[in-house]
This record gives sequence, structure tokens and C-alpha cells, in this order.
Amino acid sequence: MQGKTVENNQIETIVLKAADGYLLTAKRYSAAGYAKANLIVAGATGVPQGYYRRFAEYATMRGFTVLTLDYRGIGLSRPADLRRFDMNYLDWAKLDLAAAVEAMSRPDVPLFMVGHSFGGHAFGLLPNHDKVAGLYTFATGAGWHGWMPKLESLRVRLMWHLVLPPLTRWKGYSPWRMLGMGEDLPAGVFWQWRRWCRFPHYFFDDPAMPGMREQYSTVTCPIVAANALDDLWALPRSRDAFMQAYRNARLSHIDIDPKQGSGPIGHMGYFKTLAQPLWDDVLAQFSEWIVP
Repeated sequence: MQGKTVENNQIETIVLKAADGYLLTAKRYSAAGYAKANLIVAGATGVPQGYYRRFAEYATMRGFTVLTLDYRGIGLSRPADLRRFDMNYLDWAKLDLAAAVEAMSRPDVPLFMVGHSFGGHAFGLLPNHDKVAGLYTFATGAGWHGWMPKLESLRVRLMWHLVLPPLTRWKGYSPWRMLGMGEDLPAGVFWQWRRWCRFPHYFFDDPAMPGMREQYSTVTCPIVAANALDDLWALPRSRDAFMQAYRNARLSHIDIDPKQGSGPIGHMGYFKTLAQPLWDDVLAQFSEWIVP
């Protein structure tokens, strides 16, 4: 951790230094009163950390100190010129989230992680996942169009193959913001993501990515993977295709029925205010995992 700026008595903007020297902007939300645990929010691809602020503030009121961060190339960690920014998609896990784990790890306070989509992918890639006592992830799936309903599958394939490739070549990065789809993505992230979504089990099926299943098998902490039945990008069958790689973890699956009170969720609704009952489930699970 390089430094900090205090926004108020609860929120600090801090700078994390990844193992390769890249500087990341993060925000730390201090628990109201005694912190019973620390918590890292591992966000989705192209989603800036500000999106998770309401959840972070909610968690502080229940005794958790929370860290959010923008991965390199995104949000407050975006370089001045994204066109010339070269990176590997896996850097977000192996370097950026790993730096967050180092910053939040304490010998006397348990550390948990809540993931959103990519956040559930990232956990198995962490070189220091052993410092995290448990993961609760929403919307994590394998990304393959074949797991999606037919109309969504068609729309996604059109975006992957007809719309985004020429725009990415033209701009030098993937202009998701221009299309109203989130933050712009570094070109390296887009091309790798697009490739892995060709496979039913994501990068585990990619012959260019040997050893991935073995790496994920080293995770042994408890994991809960929750997916909404109206999340067209990550339906439960897509989740199961990916999460089976955590074969040595204590893995639980939850299917969220939006008709049972939460209302529409989709792929992004897990962290909107109406989803507070889901947040209660997350924080209650973490509290249960805390060893006296």
C-alpha cells in the first residue's frame, strides 16, 4: 500500500502497488465500531468499483471493513492512454486482486471475498488465496453462449464476432462505454475474454491454458456460488460448468428465484439496493464462517 486520502471518517482512497509495480486505486470502508472481519469485493469485468459502494457501506454497518478496487485499465486505475496499454486479462487476478489480499490480510482478523462474475473466476488464480477464509460469489459462469437462452446467445455472438472486433481494432481498446455496456476494456482483456467464451468450460478447455484445473484444485476454503434464474449470461448450468473446477473446495450452489421477493436481477442486479436481502445472506454466511 503506497498511500491514502481520507474522504470522510469511514472511507479512504488508497493506492495499492501490485507485484509488477503497477499502481491501483482502491477504497477502504471502515467498519462501524469493532471490525469482526475484512472483506474484499472482486468486481466484474468492466464494472468500476463505485458500483459496489452501496454494498460496501451496508457491510460496514454490520461489522466488516471492506476494500473495493479498480483493476488496471479500468476506472480510477485506467492509464492516460488505453490504446497503448498492454496487459493480460489474468493480471487482474494474479497481480491486482493479489495486492488487495496482501493489503487486507491480518493475522488476527479473518478475510473474506465477495465476487461478481469475474470475481469468482479470479479466486482460483490468486497466488495467495490461502489467506482468504471464504468466497461468496454472484453471477460467475463459464461465459459460453451455449449455456444461454437462444436469443441471448444470438445477441452475444453478434457482439463477439461482428460488432466488437472491428471497433476494438479501430479504437485500440474495446469501447464498451460507447455502447453503454460498462467501462472500456484494454484490448488484451477483450481478445482473451472473447476466445475463452468459445469454450463450454471457459479457459479450462483452452489448449493454450494448460494447468488451470490443477491450479484451481488447490483451493480448499468454503465457497458459495449464487446465480439468479434470470441472469441470462450466467444461468446455474453455466455456473456449474465453471465452478466444478473448485473440486477440493467446500462448494455450495444457490439458485436465486427473482420471483421470490427480490424482483429482476439479471447479471448486474446483485449489487443494487433492492438486492439487500442477498447482501444479508452474504454477510450472515461470512459471520458463520468466522472461527471463534
